[in-house]
Amino acid sequence: SQQGCDPFAQTQRSKLQHRRARINQQINKEMRMRAGAENLFRATSNHKVKETVALELSYVNSNLQLLKEELEELNSSMDVYQNDSESISVPMIPLGLKETKELDLLVPLKDLISEHYGEEGVLFEKEIKEFMELRQAMRTPSRNEAGLELLMEYYNQLYFLDSRFFPPTKNLGVFFHWYDSLTGVPSHQRALAFEKGSVLFNIGALHTQIGARQDRASLPGLNQAIDAFQKAAGAFNYLKENFSNAPSLDMSAASLNMLVRLMVAQVQECVFEKMTLLCTQHDFLSRLQLAQEAARVEDVYSLVHQTMTQAHVKDYVPFSWTTMVHVKSEHFKALSHYFAAIALCDCPAASDAELPEQEKAFIQFHVTMPEGPSLRILLQDPEERRKLGKAHLKKAIMKHEEAMRIHGLCKILRKMDILQEVLSFAHKRSLSKYSEIDHEEDFFETGDAPDIHPKTLQKPEIKSPNFSQVKVTDLFHRLGPLSVFSAKNKWYPVRRVHLMRGENGFGFTLRGDSPVLIAGVIPGGCAAEAGLKEGDYIISVNGKDCKWSKHAEVVQLLKSTGEEGVEIGVITLQGSEGPKAADKKAAAMSSGSGLQKSNKENSRKSLMNSKSASTLLVWSKKSKRSKKSTYSVPFTTVGDNEAMY
Repeated sequence: SQQGCDPFAQTQRSKLQHRRARINQQINKEMRMRAGAENLFRATSNHKVKETVALELSYVNSNLQLLKEELEELNSSMDVYQNDSESISVPMIPLGLKETKELDLLVPLKDLISEHYGEEGVLFEKEIKEFMELRQAMRTPSRNEAGLELLMEYYNQLYFLDSRFFPPTKNLGVFFHWYDSLTGVPSHQRALAFEKGSVLFNIGALHTQIGARQDRASLPGLNQAIDAFQKAAGAFNYLKENFSNAPSLDMSAASLNMLVRLMVAQVQECVFEKMTLLCTQHDFLSRLQLAQEAARVEDVYSLVHQTMTQAHVKDYVPFSWTTMVHVKSEHFKALSHYFAAIALCDCPAASDAELPEQEKAFIQFHVTMPEGPSLRILLQDPEERRKLGKAHLKKAIMKHEEAMRIHGLCKILRKMDILQEVLSFAHKRSLSKYSEIDHEEDFFETGDAPDIHPKTLQKPEIKSPNFSQVKVTDLFHRLGPLSVFSAKNKWYPVRRVHLMRGENGFGFTLRGDSPVLIAGVIPGGCAAEAGLKEGDYIISVNGKDCKWSKHAEVVQLLKSTGEEGVEIGVITLQGSEGPKAADKKAAAMSSGSGLQKSNKENSRKSLMNSKSASTLLVWSKKSKRSKKSTYSVPFTTVGDNEAMY
């Protein structure tokens, strides 16, 4: 069985997770106190009591404020998630996992198994405990492929849990409790969709942690970081498209949209680093390319910054994240101007042979054309190149200073020396280049360099989660095939029927397997006498369970009966009596495959009564019973995969 990593292993990250859990519990307590105080405040007319309560409320509110600040500081402990390599990489933003409370399903599932399935609940304790152990393990996944597989395995297991135990009309009476990963505020819901969405969120969050810990000074590390952030973007995007009306802010559409954009920006930043690593030539064209890649990173971070500062997002995004994103957009703008200057000043002027290619690249390089001479003259005249290069450096230096100024406004970021180091290194590099190309006799006023047109050689992809990569078997397999034994089907209690074989056999036709269906009953035959009906399913023969048995196995058991006859256990699905039964089943089965994208996991109605768990996606599990469909064959003839017995 899968293991989570030991939650008590005192690594830096688990200490963080523990502190986060503790703060979440304190926030939970304060919120309960606040709710109680607010109710009392509304209910009482006594002036004295009102004053006392108002005072208590102000305490609780300031406590909440402090706790949220402490949580924000934890959410910003990006360094714990970064790698330990010596080389300097700009820190990335990882997300903390959502915490959840323990869940005891033993009694509710045992009750449902005996009520709905008519089986002894006690006999399924092993399976229920196994499910609960899996849930327990997935609360502390390790930060690697195994941790991701553990979350995926649990997510896939929820498909079976839903099909088996969440009937459309009734809820299980258990609440799923999860804490908001950004604010620590607790939420709970009966809908299994909330559990599923939260696990999916954690799949995304774990990818961000894996991405942030890669050593991005090497190409393999960069490629792994790119892959991890693309998959994180995919998980958050999938969540946004398939679940709606989540009870917690971190899973609201606005928040998920922001997270997808943040991940895409982090991918784009890694792409820039990759181009820097691969760029061994220091020629004119590759430097223009680096400038355009940097402009592209600036572009995506500006978009993230806009998204983070929107009214309904800015209140709960950690200030350090918003600042970091703002700093990065200024920093990469500075870099784009720096590389433009280097291309102009450090590369020899274009020869006649190089001119056409350089001109073509340079036409699309600036957002607006630089003032001054024509491109031809500019590219071939070292002095003109120096002038424009100097204008680019001037702009770069202004942007470096702006990045450092914004960085200094956030006390949490000020503690991050790595970022400080990167910013001041880039600033000094631009300054020294400026003084190198600055001539004392320069009397011209340095112009304003136009911005660089953003362009990338590797567009980020949003990679949706691939749930099928982790194969799971239904823990509650013993309840029988899902096509019949599911939460949404109802059936009459098992009937035990004693059959003797007449000279024409038992007098029924059988079809399909697991479970085998009685397709037709011959009037006046033994089966008809014994009260068997078409549409009945055979679930046991002589006490042997046949729910999963193949057609041939059941036939073999029937054929091997002697004089004393045979005892068959059958069930009839409610609402399926009559000759159309098999057709209904065929229709039900054919509609079971294919993921219904349009069916939002958590439609508005289900939230109103928070009872309905039927709003979960229809997962694309292929039906087990893909025997040739002769469902529409009239029962008088015997179809090719049904036979008379």
